[in-house]
Amino acid sequence: MKVADFQELVWGKNQELFRPMPWRDDPSFYRVLVSELMLQQTQVARVLVKFEEFMHIFPTIGALANASLADVLRAWQGLGYNRRAKYLHDAAKYVAKHGQPKTIDELVKLPGVGRNTAGAIMNYVYENPTPFIETNIRSVYIRHFFSNEISVADHNIYELVEKTLDDEHPREWFWALMDYGSWLKAQGAGNVSLSQHYRKQAPLKGSVREVRGQILKQLSEVAEMSLDVLRIQLQADERFDTALEGLKRDGLIECRDAIIHLTKR
Repeated sequence: MKVADFQELVWGKNQELFRPMPWRDDPSFYRVLVSELMLQQTQVARVLVKFEEFMHIFPTIGALANASLADVLRAWQGLGYNRRAKYLHDAAKYVAKHGQPKTIDELVKLPGVGRNTAGAIMNYVYENPTPFIETNIRSVYIRHFFSNEISVADHNIYELVEKTLDDEHPREWFWALMDYGSWLKAQGAGNVSLSQHYRKQAPLKGSVREVRGQILKQLSEVAEMSLDVLRIQLQADERFDTALEGLKRDGLIECRDAIIHLTKR
């Protein structure tokens, strides 16, 4: 497919598939940063609800930076993958100290922000045309350029993302790609499983991730707790110790003399 034809198709789809979102209405750095970290591994429908709640509690990046981790985790409940909440909290503290990052190299210094998230911010906030890849974007390019392949690498998709960029309207272009890709997946036509980099999210029920969330929920409600009491309250099984060690490793909790609490820093 020719570049011009592809761009015309995507822009046409944009007219019928555009999804209004609060961070699109006001694509400021803080709002886009919050939405991007929330959207990592979480569906848009759930983020739409939690985003408004979160922004009401922490209306500015300074308010988030000055909040306690417990307050941030309470506001994050329902989104899962709680390390993202700590990444966002730490990123807010970094920006409060060092100022707002405005380049890819500056953005990737923020906790939880890799090059693809940084690329999204460059387009959405600064309207700086910057190639990046995520699941919905993969769906679009696989559909139109790699439908006959059995395995597609991101570097091949990236080359096409770069080649087909709309330099004049990068923000709206990537919104259009995202909405079209989301629609393709909903229709079962995204073929994202052909991507070498796609990983299907494991079910929450019965997972170590489920226990991690239960531990953090308990600790967000109290200052500290005995490890034995926590085990009893959660009716701990074989997943508990693995979850606990993972939370320690991620810097979300601290444990000393069998007393456990959320990380205070």
